[in-house]
Amino acid sequence: MLNFVLLAVVVSMQPMATGFVSPFIGEWRLDPAKSRLPDEMKVQRKTGNTYIFDFGGGAETISIDGADHPGLDATLLSVKAKGPRTWIVERKKGSRVLLTATWKLSNDESTLTDQVRQFEVDGSILSMDYVYRRATKGTSFASDWESVKETVTSPFFMTVKAFQDSGYSFVSPFGTTNAALEGKDPASRSGEQRASTSVRQTDDRTLVITIRHDGRVAATEHMVLATDFKTMTLTIYVAGRDKPTVLAFERK
Repeated sequence: MLNFVLLAVVVSMQPMATGFVSPFIGEWRLDPAKSRLPDEMKVQRKTGNTYIFDFGGGAETISIDGADHPGLDATLLSVKAKGPRTWIVERKKGSRVLLTATWKLSNDESTLTDQVRQFEVDGSILSMDYVYRRATKGTSFASDWESVKETVTSPFFMTVKAFQDSGYSFVSPFGTTNAALEGKDPASRSGEQRASTSVRQTDDRTLVITIRHDGRVAATEHMVLATDFKTMTLTIYVAGRDKPTVLAFERK
């Protein structure tokens, strides 16, 4: 299921609040055909109708009964079986639905398709279709799954703005992330977890963004502009993941 660190970055030559010109400020449109969003998830049967799910953020143990169960980050997670090869997954925050996903096993149970619809804070819907391959032995939905194909089926735009004197504010359907200049990154409180995001520019066309939780590096993102400043590649390295996410953007 959709579960990766994502920041919004776009390109145009616009001045920041301090007056210097940054080629990273502007708007971008995702090019799905050139992007790759590899994902991994683990489903383990504990006993009877109870399963342990791990979408990358930690284990969540719930029953497959369609009821809301406490999940990670103060969310509610539910899974409902609709036949032997179809599950409906839903995550909420309070009464607000964050996402729904329809899982379907192939007849030989070697692959799993996942249609994800994520409801963003701005009211838009991010739609993605995944195809997973079974990575370990298992029966039915119980297995380690690795994606072999990911398709973004809805438009996805991102914007970058100035933040403080030399940082950036990344805006996408996921929300807004503020990144202060490296060495000036103020920690922000997110539930029980202390998180911060910092940015440094290594050359005229490259930004490196570091995301930390409780002082540890959770993800590093490299944003590289093409020489004509019309396209940009965002490569995301998430701690504990072997394969990076690669997002290709073109100027809107």
